[in-house]
Amino acid sequence: MKRFSEFIRGIKGGLPICMGYLGVSFAFGIFAVESGLKISEAMLISMTNLTSAGQFAAVPVITAGGSLIELILGQIIINLRYMFMSVALSQKLDKNVNIFDRLIISFANTDEIFAVAVSNKEDVGKSYLYGLIITPYLGWSIGTLIGATMGSILPHDAISALGVAIYAMFVAIVVPQTKEDKNMAFCVLVSVILSCIFYYVPVLKSIPQGFVITICALTASMIFAYFAPIGGDCSE
Repeated sequence: MKRFSEFIRGIKGGLPICMGYLGVSFAFGIFAVESGLKISEAMLISMTNLTSAGQFAAVPVITAGGSLIELILGQIIINLRYMFMSVALSQKLDKNVNIFDRLIISFANTDEIFAVAVSNKEDVGKSYLYGLIITPYLGWSIGTLIGATMGSILPHDAISALGVAIYAMFVAIVVPQTKEDKNMAFCVLVSVILSCIFYYVPVLKSIPQGFVITICALTASMIFAYFAPIGGDCSE
């Protein structure tokens, strides 16, 4: 009974992510088909991946007949941050999460799912995580299908507006946590400052976005792991 209640709690936690993913995957479905892919191919990409930036970057390489090496290197650069996020999430997993469960969870460990999972004050079990994963996965896949088959019906402005939902949702996840923990608030602020530096400084603007996200996240994390480790504070 507890496992079922945890599964339902996970589903409820994943519903806002699902709604946010619908808009972005809708846009991806349109983009993939307009680039020359079949509807089935767009669906296959979304169902075997769960990374918006990686998928958008992969489509031009695929349609242009690029090499596998080019595709693989591009995905590693763009999605490098997921490796560190998985390491961080592994510290929150309950003892009942075995290696098979970890492989499935790592497949769906997106920015938003990660943020919701680690925001739990206690360790999370596989029932909760499966519930948290299933709704965003369905939203991503269904959104791709709808976009690929019906994308030409909606105007471009409406599609762009749908894509904004995911950013609003992510802000809604992060802001409550920063209100409760001043160290986390400062960590987010440092990450924002670093991101702005990489965006506006001419020399740094040429660094791929995947590396920028990873550098900013690691730098901010290392700073606050030293000055404000979990269980301590800045004054120690």
